[in-house]
Amino acid sequence: MPRRLRRRAAVAGHRRGRGRGGTGVALAFAAGPSGERCERGARRHGRGRGTVSVGPGGPGAAPTAALSPSRLGAVLRRALWWLVLTVTGGVRRHGQLPPRGCVVVANHSSHADTAALLAALDARHRPAIGAAADYWFASPWRRRVCRVLAAGFPVRRTGGGMDDLLSMADGLRAGRAVVLFPEGTRGADGAVGAFHRGALVLAERAGVPVVPVAIAGTDRLLPKHGRLRSSPVRVRIGEPLPLTATPEDARAAVAALHARTPAEPPRDSPVRRRVASVAASRLGLLLAFAWACAEALSWPLMPELLLGVACVAVPRAALRLSFAAFAGSLAGGLLALQLANTGLQLPAPLTTDRMRAEVRQELAAESASAVRHQPWNGIPFKVYAAEAGRADVPAADWFVESARARGGRTLTVGAAFAVLGLLLCRFRRHYGAYVALLGAGFAAGLSLVVTGWS
Repeated sequence: MPRRLRRRAAVAGHRRGRGRGGTGVALAFAAGPSGERCERGARRHGRGRGTVSVGPGGPGAAPTAALSPSRLGAVLRRALWWLVLTVTGGVRRHGQLPPRGCVVVANHSSHADTAALLAALDARHRPAIGAAADYWFASPWRRRVCRVLAAGFPVRRTGGGMDDLLSMADGLRAGRAVVLFPEGTRGADGAVGAFHRGALVLAERAGVPVVPVAIAGTDRLLPKHGRLRSSPVRVRIGEPLPLTATPEDARAAVAALHARTPAEPPRDSPVRRRVASVAASRLGLLLAFAWACAEALSWPLMPELLLGVACVAVPRAALRLSFAAFAGSLAGGLLALQLANTGLQLPAPLTTDRMRAEVRQELAAESASAVRHQPWNGIPFKVYAAEAGRADVPAADWFVESARARGGRTLTVGAAFAVLGLLLCRFRRHYGAYVALLGAGFAAGLSLVVTGWS
């Protein structure tokens, strides 16, 4: 057929669709090649009500770039979100998607649902996520984040959304998984809301199955209008729905899966719970301050040992505890400096004469800046503080230099133990064994340091 006649047929088909209630609805139920030509003609002319013709990157742009992403991009996205969710509590999947393309319909209660699905679904399906155009594509930076990190494509909620969905039909036929949240928005109470029919229409047009998927735990991981916190996430994939399924059938299938997918918290250790209750309180801050202050004066156990116990038990308190230990170390160091300056010598267990001789040489050569060696040579901080007082090092210089040395070490150690606590979230029941290993390792290390400086 000549190009001019094909264009006239497309325009005529579009006008007929508009007369039957809108381009998106009419074309969604069109079948065969003629229906596809009408759909292309309607999108090309952009004359239907609710259809907006915008250049690439606009809210109404057809997501043609999302149809052929590289397999490498899908693999990297899955690795990224698997790592993020592993750190925040872990993610598990039950079930498999069919080998060919499919439309995934899932419940929606959190922005973390997208991350959960990208981490759980196989990269060979190259999942694409339908995202609200008026939110995720409303600004350039959100659009870039959505496309790059979530393989998102825009779906308009104010007209033209059916055209956006149907533009993914070719990708489905090529084996992709298109993920949609048919509720259209996040639920607040954990219940599965009513489903729109766009996912079923898209699956029917592309000739692929609709697969229900339930997500549990994301409402605790990242609540609606809430803050990110640690929680395990579970994703359960169901069997494909029959071709005659309705939106109510799809909703019932997802709700049934969701009821079978509790995101149970990991088994916990009574020891960890007790430690966490203290570490997260004001008593924990006071204990961290007092421990570090005492270590700078005479106490033989470093504050990093306390951070290793407390920050793993309650990672969210790591920053507060680290700053409290840092402040206590500075206060204790200044007090030790003043006491040594007056000639008072406090007990210094697990230190040696060789340690003191080495520190005196460093202070003679570098004055207060000699304390920068302390985090690396194993000599206790109390030895530097006492010898600095005997060497008449100015208190102001000592405060500045010790703040640099102790701050970097204490805050870095606290952050490292916090990350370890997040990674070990699923193994909290073994917290008692972890504390025992930490204590044994610390004792062995301290013995080696003391022996080396004897």
